[in-house]
Amino acid sequence: MTHKIIQPEGWAPAKGYANGMLTSDGILHIGGQIGWGPDQVFRAHDFIGQMRQALKNIATIVEAAGGTTSDVTRLTWFVTDKHEYLARQPEVGAAYREIFGRHFPAMSVLVVADLIENEAVVEIEATAHLTPDGG
Repeated sequence: MTHKIIQPEGWAPAKGYANGMLTSDGILHIGGQIGWGPDQVFRAHDFIGQMRQALKNIATIVEAAGGTTSDVTRLTWFVTDKHEYLARQPEVGAAYREIFGRHFPAMSVLVVADLIENEAVVEIEATAHLTPDGG
């Protein structure tokens, strides 16, 4: 089985990991995405802004592999503040639908003490299933 690294065009290189790894059978594993842009700079410092950017990053990686957000079958969220996540559910839902529409894959949410990047308040990883030819 061969694997292809997925790195969206124009993105700063990932250091020590791959943003996406596409297997020959069409499974796309997307590494945890945080709320920074392609240049690895945070422009949003709040939960909703970072969540929106992390989801945009996932969409960009899926598209770079030849898929769409409807190919995403699983999301795992890591949040640093359970209470903010729960209190902002209407905004979470609205921001989610901006990027994923009405596609709702299997999802888990875990509350964590901290994330590796000091400014990050949410990290989301994903799995997508594309056809073996990438689309």
